[in-house]
Amino acid sequence: MADWPVEELGGRTLLQAANTPYMDKLAKMGRCGRLVTVAPGFHPGSEVANMSIMGYHLPTVYEGRGPLEAASIGVEIAEGELALRCNIVCIEGNVLKNHSSGHITTEDADVLIKHLQENLGDERVRFHTGIQYRHLLVIKGGDKRISCTPPHDIPGKEYAPFLVKADVPEAEETAKLINELIAKSQKLLADHPLNKKRVSEGKDPANSIWPWGGGYRPKMKPISETFPQVKSGAVISAVDLIRGIGRYAGLEVLEVEGATGLYDTNYENKAAAAIEALKKNDFVYLHVEASDEAGHEGNVELKISTIENLDKRAIGPIYEAVKEWNEPVAIAVLPDHPTPCAHRTHTAEPVPFVIWYPGITPDNVECFDEQAALDGSYGLLKEDEFINAFMQ
Repeated sequence: MADWPVEELGGRTLLQAANTPYMDKLAKMGRCGRLVTVAPGFHPGSEVANMSIMGYHLPTVYEGRGPLEAASIGVEIAEGELALRCNIVCIEGNVLKNHSSGHITTEDADVLIKHLQENLGDERVRFHTGIQYRHLLVIKGGDKRISCTPPHDIPGKEYAPFLVKADVPEAEETAKLINELIAKSQKLLADHPLNKKRVSEGKDPANSIWPWGGGYRPKMKPISETFPQVKSGAVISAVDLIRGIGRYAGLEVLEVEGATGLYDTNYENKAAAAIEALKKNDFVYLHVEASDEAGHEGNVELKISTIENLDKRAIGPIYEAVKEWNEPVAIAVLPDHPTPCAHRTHTAEPVPFVIWYPGITPDNVECFDEQAALDGSYGLLKEDEFINAFMQ
């Protein structure tokens, strides 16, 4: 939900323009700061940012999105297997129109992924259905030393210059294989009855795969090994990669009815699940994707709405439920990374955060936004400094 100043908002950011009484209340009662969630040399992806927030040392454990997607959907990655996030995207002519095939449903996508597995899958190549447009490609003996551009970075651009490239000669065979799979998928999907039906209904066809974010099984320790006070924990998210991070972190992945990863997500059910989880767990990681998707669409009005919904329908109910509990609950609120509407993809600037718990000595910050956080008493944190401060 972090963003840049917007001219039509009088030079304010979306957080400054949005009505967020609960985030502002927490900022006034708690302490604020800023956090660098994208380590130097890393692409500002959600997996990078969320692993950083949890305190993982990226140069040691980062393996890309693919293995996290695999963990989320219960696919075991064997030694020597390369797991890649596999978007189903919409191609229009030579241009990648969007990274989500117009937010295709899981039900429709499952039909297409099974079609791809039937026609392109073999002993070496496997396709697995994930959620909505986010799926999994596993290549036995694949080399991860390749450059893959995330599809949400190139909406409206010709896709050919962004096809997979080998970083080292040994990876050329893997890059060639993936580019061949992309080309073959376009022929297979263009003629599929489901896509013909989508076009007739005025929807974007899901007419190409776009693999990226490849890696091997990560060597992540459960969060309880680093923080003994977390004997048990849970993660709540509609996004595969966050659920995958949660699994590797030793957290229980909770299913929430109506959680979509979009602006129509059921905030109330997610808040209720978080409250219930806190009654039996030491730590709950609640993730809401809506503002990120609105940022990718460049829709300022929609993004402000998602920020206000987060405040009113999730943060507010959680705070009101736990503020009087006999066992004190600490709450931290922060974006994982900015997704500026003007840029329509992720950036690496520090994000604002607030930490509140009963009895904390507040600083002088009066509201929650990017500018106000500059005066927060935590200052600028990086690596595991945020999670250490929160756990203390």
